[in-house]
Amino acid sequence: MPDDPRDPSDAELAALRHLWDHAPATRRQITDALYPGGGPAHYTTVQKLLERLEAKGLVRSELAAGVRTFTPTVGRDDLIRRRLKAVADALCGGSVAPLAMSLAGGVRLERLARA
Repeated sequence: MPDDPRDPSDAELAALRHLWDHAPATRRQITDALYPGGGPAHYTTVQKLLERLEAKGLVRSELAAGVRTFTPTVGRDDLIRRRLKAVADALCGGSVAPLAMSLAGGVRLERLARA
């Protein structure tokens, strides 16, 4: 199944998760959250992640008083919905019923395993 070019990579998704919970956030705040005690290389990594997220239209940045902050432009639920639809299209011919049944069955089995 080809990925949507707008879909975030796993690393980008980690930054996006932080922004969903703590937006707006600076590059430094995101770096400190993703790489506690990290150094300059981690700061550069987060800078690249944010640039790619911004290019994909998933975050926007704003410069105010010399500080750049980042805010997500896509909600968590919207991304979940889009990804689940892509899975349903690829694996279930567009029908969400088999996907929903599989998810519901997994939840029940997980609860039984804990009991």
